[in-house]
Amino acid sequence: MSNPQTLQYSKEHEWLTAADADGVSTVGITEHAAGALGDIVYVDLPAVGDTVTAGETCGELESTKSVSDLYSPASGEVVEVNQDVIDDPALVNSAAFEGGWLFRVKVTATDELMSADEYTAFTSAAG
Repeated sequence: MSNPQTLQYSKEHEWLTAADADGVSTVGITEHAAGALGDIVYVDLPAVGDTVTAGETCGELESTKSVSDLYSPASGEVVEVNQDVIDDPALVNSAAFEGGWLFRVKVTATDELMSADEYTAFTSAAG
């Protein structure tokens, strides 16, 4: 399992891209989280126009094993949700860092985030 170096990571296992020219970043969950959850069968994402707060819950991911809260790694306004993931939640398992992204947010602030190397060490230490 390789964590892309270009992303930042939260302790709750979400990832965040660097903001584009419009200040928009993409949010998803890591392969580590997707693997721990098992087969994801339903996603509850924030709606376009919602305001999310870094470090706070903004949705849920339901798998065949459990329901897990989704935390936002950044504060801001949701500008897009991934309809493909709503239609086919298994994309989160099969393409966590590509087509399985969850939503895009116009970032006003971020939570304390880790680099890929720091996140890899964090998940290794967690067992």
